[in-house]
Amino acid sequence: MRGKVSEILIKATEEGYAVGAFNTSNLEFSQGIIRAAKVLKRPCIIQVTPSSIKYAGAKNIGAIVQSVINNESGEASIGFHLDHGKTFEDVVVAVEEIGMDSVMIDASTENLENNIAITKKVVEYAHKHNVTVQAELGRVPVTSRDGRTVDWDKAMTNPKEARRLIEETGADALAVGIGNAHGFFKEREVPDWKRLEKIKELIPNTPLIMHGASDWGKAKVKEAVARGIVCFNVDTDIRLAFINALCGQTMPKCDFTDPRKALGVAREAITGKVVEKIEMFKNAVISR
Repeated sequence: MRGKVSEILIKATEEGYAVGAFNTSNLEFSQGIIRAAKVLKRPCIIQVTPSSIKYAGAKNIGAIVQSVINNESGEASIGFHLDHGKTFEDVVVAVEEIGMDSVMIDASTENLENNIAITKKVVEYAHKHNVTVQAELGRVPVTSRDGRTVDWDKAMTNPKEARRLIEETGADALAVGIGNAHGFFKEREVPDWKRLEKIKELIPNTPLIMHGASDWGKAKVKEAVARGIVCFNVDTDIRLAFINALCGQTMPKCDFTDPRKALGVAREAITGKVVEKIEMFKNAVISR
């Protein structure tokens, strides 16, 4: 593995805790996330999706995030990651136009053979550029794609297929599905902990990533870390913190003309939420 994200995931694996990967789309989100890591002097990953790249512009969002990392991270180690890249072109933009040191290729909606082929192509390209690759196997449902119901047995990660994907592609990390879900999709009542244990058993040296766990509390986080999860992606929770703080400043009536007044409070809300998450992930240390 390689780069800051690689260093962060390896250390978390070796020491038995988890880190947070937090989504940004603008200056305030970027500052809120990185200021939290700086206050705690803890590592974290800041990440951008293709839709946010389209919204802000590749060079714009790249310059914003890199500038905040360089000027505000202090002693905290910060990795910069592409979240849910869908195409090879998404990966090329992330590496060559933005300068990310880690990318995710999400071919989880493809059959296994296609997933392997797509992921392998990305790995071959990314590793030439010293960039870490996260793959995904098994679907983590999202309402906009899956409606409101899902067949969990079919959606969750197959452990033997996970081993095959890692062995044949050389991917550095794997996002897994054990009943977790994105956004407001109703999750499986109880995560499939035995499935997660089996995945870890078959690919013990591969960092495992949990998507769609924004609302997970301390107990579930600790159970996941004990079974091999070293990174939790967080998007919905910090979006809600931002929006709630922003609405609190602007509703029912705006009585100011400087948008920085509202945006500053919303940025502070993100920092508070990210501090809470980083502390929870850090403290979910497994016994050795």
